[in-house]
Amino acid sequence: MTKIPAISLRRLSKSFGDLDVLGVMDLDVGRGEFVSILGPSGCGKSTLLSILSGIEEATTGEITIHGAPLNQSGQPFAWMPQNDALLPWRTVVDNVGLGYQVAGRLSKRAARDQARLLLPAFGLEEFSRALPYQLSGGMRQRVALARTIAQGRDMLLLDEPFGALDAITRTELQLWLEQIWGVDRPTVILITHDVREAVLLSDRIYVFSDRPAQIVAEFEVPLDRPRTIEMLAGAQATQLELDLLRALHVGSGDTP
Repeated sequence: MTKIPAISLRRLSKSFGDLDVLGVMDLDVGRGEFVSILGPSGCGKSTLLSILSGIEEATTGEITIHGAPLNQSGQPFAWMPQNDALLPWRTVVDNVGLGYQVAGRLSKRAARDQARLLLPAFGLEEFSRALPYQLSGGMRQRVALARTIAQGRDMLLLDEPFGALDAITRTELQLWLEQIWGVDRPTVILITHDVREAVLLSDRIYVFSDRPAQIVAEFEVPLDRPRTIEMLAGAQATQLELDLLRALHVGSGDTP
């Protein structure tokens, strides 16, 4: 029996007036799969997440979640945008607690109690009373991801969550995310422009063309889990990075 994808897009497209942003595409994500989407800047990757999260409507096509139409699936996604969007007047524990409040309509006090239980897994226990301005960029992203996880969804949309960080911090958080994801294995769609990040984290990678975005390539990542930085130096990972770069060049209209 064929497994029903957790997320399925069929003949999906998006236009804003005369501007075609997403070309017609089919895309599937399996239950518990970590899928990355690579593509040129401005090609429409983030627009896809906006459609999945309900902020935008597709121009054509359909989206199903475990076989049911998206509009009949409640809100299955927790979305982490590029900007951490922490509330500056809330402490770490209360920013994380906001995820519980949104998902479960808990009181602020009850949400804070739940958040305290989550903080150790994210390395935030000692920072529970800190305000966002007192945190490094990496710590802020940990808080934002903890708040996303706290919503209790089994599907995560991550929009370049580490793109603004320095290389060392970004690598540390990529490895940490892989570890956190490995505990419950939620279904994840990650938008990224970082080829190495996609290889390190993903089970499968889609490559988008320039706008209007279309899928120009799809790759399986042949690396065991858990992942390490050392794996990226191996022959399989190196070849995959080269193949991804070639596909990106073709998708942007360049000669490979």
